[in-house]
Amino acid sequence: MSTSAVRNDSTASPGGNRWLILVAGVLVQLAIGAVYAWSVFAKAIQSHDAFGWSKAQASVPFEVAIGMIFVGSYIGGRIQDRRGPRTVALTGGVIYSLGVILASFAGKDQFWLLILGYGIIGGFGLGMAYIVPIAMLQKWFPDKPGLITGIAVAGFGFGAVITAPLGQRLIAGDPSMPTKAFLPLGIGYLVAVVIGASLFRNPPSGYRPPGMSEPAPGAAATADAAVEADFTAAEALGTRQWYFLTAILTLSVTAGISLISVAAGSASDVAGYSAAAAASLVGVLGLFNGGGRILWGWLSDRIGKMPAFMGILGIQGVCLLLIPHVASPILFAVLAALVYTCYGGAFGTMPSTAGRFFGVRNAGAIYGLMLIGWSIGGIVGPLLISSLIGEQKAYTLGFTVVGIIALVGMALPLVTKKPAPRTSTSAGSGAPTAPASRH
Repeated sequence: MSTSAVRNDSTASPGGNRWLILVAGVLVQLAIGAVYAWSVFAKAIQSHDAFGWSKAQASVPFEVAIGMIFVGSYIGGRIQDRRGPRTVALTGGVIYSLGVILASFAGKDQFWLLILGYGIIGGFGLGMAYIVPIAMLQKWFPDKPGLITGIAVAGFGFGAVITAPLGQRLIAGDPSMPTKAFLPLGIGYLVAVVIGASLFRNPPSGYRPPGMSEPAPGAAATADAAVEADFTAAEALGTRQWYFLTAILTLSVTAGISLISVAAGSASDVAGYSAAAAASLVGVLGLFNGGGRILWGWLSDRIGKMPAFMGILGIQGVCLLLIPHVASPILFAVLAALVYTCYGGAFGTMPSTAGRFFGVRNAGAIYGLMLIGWSIGGIVGPLLISSLIGEQKAYTLGFTVVGIIALVGMALPLVTKKPAPRTSTSAGSGAPTAPASRH
């Protein structure tokens, strides 16, 4: 069987409805994005009326899930590039849902079961499903890749906004066993991912939407144009640009998730929010996480990818430096909202950036590998900020260090240039010619 036949086993007819497929992608992302609502369950698990676990214990399942995302996205991305999006999304979504359902059976003395179900199995399935719509939709929307991938991953950001209050209501039904809430949630996730992923398919080869002009024959790639021929994952890893982009994503995640991991506590200790008001603020900030993915994805299509990343890192850095010195609850909320917006913005901008740099044919594997930055930043950020703040509540030290890291990171977009375009596949050979030199 030819490579193209394997790749296109779930390819749409020329009349495929790309907007319906976009809605399906958002539905899947809403389900798996519920992982960001973990703080609701962590708080309930720490209650002495429930499991009475320490804060460190309660954070482990989430940390494991974030760490497993890279494994799932890498494997899922490679399979997707060969087998098409539907099978991978269905498999990943089902694994994720079953992991959440398994976690519902974890009791006070079954810490390992929560790590296995929610962390290892759920995190792996999450990563596998997450990468699919991002890679697929760039092929359906070559005319607006930043905006569309931003909308897709916005669903992930908004997932917690829906799950947090729903999870809280389910927990209230039996506060002594908060993990029971995972059973109905897992079933709901399963229904959502099966419906959404069943509509996934790739567009026909060479698809261009109505109204999008054909490229001029022999035209050279410009700074923001798509590459002339697609890189394989191995070829992308052979460029310095792949490592620069991964580092940019890692730094943005580290900066943003540092605040996210201590948002409720810092709102109370720095700006004087009550516990209830801080919890409400965290829920509202989730909207900015989702909205930032759309905003920066759209903006990056207009101002350029590297200027967008300079803005994302720079705004986060300045806001983090200011936050520990803010006594006004309103100003604190504004600064935190900006950080959340930029944190989400990196996820909305990076997929289309990778597509512009390396092409979209192997986007699943190439961007799936880049998500190691999410796993690294998702672990390093919370550990760094919590160790710096410590029991002394040294918020100034913690936010200053992370803010400086983000500002220094602005140098990376300045030196990250698009690789030279690859030459096209040799006629009749089926093998690409050697890539041009990259700089």
